[in-house]
Amino acid sequence: MHVTKIAVVQTTTGIDPTANAAALVAAIREAAANGAAMVFTPEMSGLLDRDRARAAAHLVKEDEDRVLLAVREAAAEAGVWVHLGSLALRRNDPRMANRGFVIDAQGHIRARYDKMHLFDVDLPTGESWRESAAYAGGDRPVLVTTPLGAMGLSICYDMRFPDLYRALSDAGARVLSVPSSFTRPTGAAHWHVLLRARAIEAGAYVVAAAQTGVHADGRATFGHSLVVDPWGEVVLDMGEAPGIGYATVDPARVDEVRARVPALRHRRAIPAPKLVG
Repeated sequence: MHVTKIAVVQTTTGIDPTANAAALVAAIREAAANGAAMVFTPEMSGLLDRDRARAAAHLVKEDEDRVLLAVREAAAEAGVWVHLGSLALRRNDPRMANRGFVIDAQGHIRARYDKMHLFDVDLPTGESWRESAAYAGGDRPVLVTTPLGAMGLSICYDMRFPDLYRALSDAGARVLSVPSSFTRPTGAAHWHVLLRARAIEAGAYVVAAAQTGVHADGRATFGHSLVVDPWGEVVLDMGEAPGIGYATVDPARVDEVRARVPALRHRRAIPAPKLVG
């Protein structure tokens, strides 16, 4: 495999899926024109609306979602792979899925991943989030072959659970994708350190496309979309402005880091601890 250019799209997604789809299509076209082989978008790229009654009118099943269709068509038109970070989609039960997609350069869906860990948190700022009230968590990790090599999928709050990334890297992941919509308080405290830790532990690239700014529904997100190399070095930090950032993924860098510190080969199955004393 060769060094591959990627594009990371940082957005302030709003409450109108049609406008959001148009912005994603424009970004995919621009990224492909600038030589990117794969484009990454944030969590909830199609709709970000905490008003559940208002959002309900736009929530549909996967095969009816116009944002997904627009992105698939744009990927095929531009000849570029896309990791559509996630969409809110209806299921066959009352709760929804927070689902990401890997789409190839012909517009075909190569992988789907439903967010496994749900964000149920009360923050000191007064923000309260109960993702499990509306969403059902996924039940399995997903690894997919891409132009970057084997890529492990995750979404936002998943990043706090290193066992997921151990499972992905044990299965062969060399890149970890972490599309996110991080709150500002948690982002300022933990965003950079957690993503760097996941890269170091796995000896893998981490690509984290993020939402940013103040959104139409009133929420504020942290931004700072990142690309982190396997040594934990930040090779792209997009700050707080919406836009497109570029980086390269070098398979030789993964091999170099894993040879320098062969921690993956030293992993052991850990039994439950025994309480003594």
